[in-house]
Amino acid sequence: MLLPLPPGDFQAYLFDCDGTITDSMPLHYRAWLDALAEWDCHFPEELFYAWGGRPVVDIVAELNLRQGLNMPVATVAERQETLFRAGLGTMRAVPGVLAHIREAHGRLPFAVVSGSTRESVIDSLTALDLLAHFPVLVCAGDYAEPKPAPEAYLTGARLLGVDPSKCLVFEDTELGVQAARAAGMAYVRVPPPWERLK
Repeated sequence: MLLPLPPGDFQAYLFDCDGTITDSMPLHYRAWLDALAEWDCHFPEELFYAWGGRPVVDIVAELNLRQGLNMPVATVAERQETLFRAGLGTMRAVPGVLAHIREAHGRLPFAVVSGSTRESVIDSLTALDLLAHFPVLVCAGDYAEPKPAPEAYLTGARLLGVDPSKCLVFEDTELGVQAARAAGMAYVRVPPPWERLK
């Protein structure tokens, strides 16, 4: 089933990755719980989804601050990514988004614009046999200001050579939607897993 699109003459599609192309948010959360348990750190599921789109290192640093912990940021971030990658064989694509990818591939240029690391995005897209569909990847480390700032999406548009006002963004998080709006782009809100199962 295709997700409904807003009206417009779009010249490019920009996709978030986790929770948008890949139905990976439950897998990411399990990896977070396992990684943080080693440090007796708590990460409620509601907060995890609220922070969707934030870079992994930012999440670890914020959890340290909120809980008075001193977790080594790079170590915990690497552990979370390792645990996530170990579960990629069970991951699927989000059906409504995959349908748009298949429908528009070869007709419109695509980019992935993600808060995840490049390695994580490549591994996720490879697991779904979709990496070749996305010649442009904008990932954590490719921009200074993460979502909800518009920089990541503006970078994607620039690399595709398309005016931001002609780009359509597919996003599953509020931070990502705010980033799309700030970039002057139309967007499609991808429902979270519990809504898609209704």
